[in-house]
Amino acid sequence: MKLKKSTFWSRIPHWVWLLISFGTAILLWLFLSQTASSVFATPAVTIDKFLMKMQDGTLPAHISASLFRVITGFGLAFVCAVPIAFLMVWYDPFRHIVEPWIQFVRNIPPLAYIYMVIVAAGVGESSKVIVIFIASFLVMVVTIYQGVRNVDLTLIKAARVLGAKQTDIFFKVIIPASSPFILVAARLGLSASLTTLIAAELTGASKGLGTMIQRSSGQYDMGTMLMGIIVVGIIGLIFEQAVKFLERRFTGWQETVQQ
Repeated sequence: MKLKKSTFWSRIPHWVWLLISFGTAILLWLFLSQTASSVFATPAVTIDKFLMKMQDGTLPAHISASLFRVITGFGLAFVCAVPIAFLMVWYDPFRHIVEPWIQFVRNIPPLAYIYMVIVAAGVGESSKVIVIFIASFLVMVVTIYQGVRNVDLTLIKAARVLGAKQTDIFFKVIIPASSPFILVAARLGLSASLTTLIAAELTGASKGLGTMIQRSSGQYDMGTMLMGIIVVGIIGLIFEQAVKFLERRFTGWQETVQQ
């Protein structure tokens, strides 16, 4: 593989690019808060809202409620998605039956079935967890399934030549080779969980970041609304960095292209 030549831009440290990106975002935010003040609150107002909500304890309560729903729904979805994806690859009858269901349901937006779930499970925590579970499960099962199908056949053939049994191939070849795809699926599943969380909390929730954003919008409190959106984005970044850490920890043997 031909390596790229070193350029002036490639010699700039990553942390410098982060500072430039952050500074550009702040400047754009200031510009929008002056030109579209009815939609974008200023950074000072947003920070004041953040400090106020932290001091009175409402923001931690909203964050903890949302994190509970996201982690519970995602965790259950992950536990179910991994074995189902492997079964879809390993057993053709199971795949032929289940795959059409998954392909059909995953094309339906969560808002389309959220009210049906609420009617079935009520407006408590279970309905919100179920909606998050469905959204993240569908993303992860498809990603893991495609990843397992793309495992290098040379590895499997080599294991068979060396006398490996079917169970040995599954646990010592398929699963390790699929671990990068499983972690990518986890990252996508967490993203889907956060996206669906906001929709799930728009109906019947007393606490949660989505509820806070909805209420502040109705009260025309743009500072709180923007602060809630930023908090959701920060939580998403933390989740993504956690999964990337696991990727480096468990898939360090993989060769990757450094951009």
